[in-house]
Amino acid sequence: MKSYLAKTPNLIPKLFQSQIWSFSSKEKSIYLTFDDGPTPEITNWVLDTLKKYNAKATFFCIGKNIEQHPEIFQQITEQGHAIGNHTYNHEKGWKTSNNVYLNSILKTEKTIGGFQTSPQGTRNPKLFRPPYGKIKPSQTKSLLKNNYKIVMWSVLSGDFDSEITPEKCLTNVLKNTEKGSVIVFHDSIKAFDKLQIVLPKVLEYYREKGYAFNKIV
Repeated sequence: MKSYLAKTPNLIPKLFQSQIWSFSSKEKSIYLTFDDGPTPEITNWVLDTLKKYNAKATFFCIGKNIEQHPEIFQQITEQGHAIGNHTYNHEKGWKTSNNVYLNSILKTEKTIGGFQTSPQGTRNPKLFRPPYGKIKPSQTKSLLKNNYKIVMWSVLSGDFDSEITPEKCLTNVLKNTEKGSVIVFHDSIKAFDKLQIVLPKVLEYYREKGYAFNKIV
């Protein structure tokens, strides 16, 4: 079993206040995020599913995937979702030199910036999520200095975990989500067997409870 917590402990955001973990809990809003795309067919399915529920989300894209699948990336922006930077090659900050890590982020930012946003689209290359949630304090400092918003999460669905069932993945979300939660899913091949079952159920459950699904800006 992979080692991770479905719900971020309350102490963590207090220790790392320069990073975004959740949003104001006054409104009935939650923030769905999708890491590691764009991925053919899977990201398309996510977009179609979100559209059915009039939901907006934030996609933290890998630079090389954007370059390989520009048409899917354009669909994300054209449908009004937010875009975040997830490095170029999914580098783990803890094991990567600052220079290599920051260059990877810059390369991805330039890739994102190469696309013209449609009038209804939204993209913000200054949103960043570190792969695996692993980032050095020195890397955080450099990104903040360059006006990035570093977005972490309050709920980890576990859809990437091959050892859990879709039912457990759904429980991870429903048990831990509250007003203002930032929830992590993945529009990736390894997550899709759970995502295609869990995402519609999450959207239906929270829609019935009167929640809005917002993108991060």
